[in-house]
Amino acid sequence: MPTSRADESAPHRTARTAVVWDVLRSVVDAAAGPLDVLDVGGGTGGFAVPLAALGHRVTVVDPSPDALASLQRRARDAGVEVHALQGDAAGLLDVVGAGGADLVLCHGVLEHVDDLAPAVAGLVAVLRPGGTLSLLVASRNAVVLARAVAGRFAEARHALDDPDGRWGPGDPLPRRFTEPGLVTMLGEAGLRVEDVHGVRTVADLVPGALVDSEPGAADALVELETATAHLPEFRAVATQLHVRATRV
Repeated sequence: MPTSRADESAPHRTARTAVVWDVLRSVVDAAAGPLDVLDVGGGTGGFAVPLAALGHRVTVVDPSPDALASLQRRARDAGVEVHALQGDAAGLLDVVGAGGADLVLCHGVLEHVDDLAPAVAGLVAVLRPGGTLSLLVASRNAVVLARAVAGRFAEARHALDDPDGRWGPGDPLPRRFTEPGLVTMLGEAGLRVEDVHGVRTVADLVPGALVDSEPGAADALVELETATAHLPEFRAVATQLHVRATRV
């Protein structure tokens, strides 16, 4: 099953997805055979369909019937099968069985759940012992810097002090995370954190017009993102944090 990073069955590596895809490919390439993959909140299949194309058995759980319909169209167009179930992280065990997944993806979901602890417990429960969780969440530090750069100093301070990392009542995101808090939360839930990477360490600071107009700029930005993702000083200001964790 091992393949190169340029394998056509994987999506184009962009600055916003390269780090996550590299981590996922390291997991699936190390597998002895097809994995049972569960993508929680997987939407239209941006990760699910390419993983299915690599030969894995993929299920997507998402609350949106429109997203699941788009997922099925995308899977048909790619000539792969992806199992689509309507549901959410809070009720995960109501739609999938416990202990059935080798790899669980949960990207951009925990920021929005009403009750965090049961959602995390559900993610752990659906993993087999030794299975891997790929978790992507919004980082508090990034929004503090973003509000400060915008001249919203009071909002920046509010986000810094707020337990949920929100800059105020108008903040559209219910929750953001810090790396220490994230590692502690996952450890208490029965997961061993293997590594943490920053996602969008520099990409969100670069004007899109520059990337689009300069030859080679997009590839160079991907490589810069990849190079900075594991460095603590850059990870600390990344827009998102990506965690690879194992069920112990």
